[in-house]
Amino acid sequence: MSLKINELCVNCDVCEPVCPNKAISQGETIYVIDPARCTECVGHYDEPQCVVVCPVECIDPDAAHPESNEQLLAKLLRLQQEDGTTEPPA
Repeated sequence: MSLKINELCVNCDVCEPVCPNKAISQGETIYVIDPARCTECVGHYDEPQCVVVCPVECIDPDAAHPESNEQLLAKLLRLQQEDGTTEPPA
């Protein structure tokens, strides 16, 4: 499932650069995660890198976007095709 950033976000800027899918961007008041691009780092890392680096633990599963690991991997492959990258999933 996609992840989401909750209101505890302090805009520390550490999550955006570690996202391999460019799913994180600055929103109106806090950072936001685009569920169409978030794969929880499936195919890149063993765990979501935004969660690893977040100092305030403000990133939660987004229950509005449930997805299996297979669906997340398929999303990654689609994103790679759209972005023109040929990097194979891990």
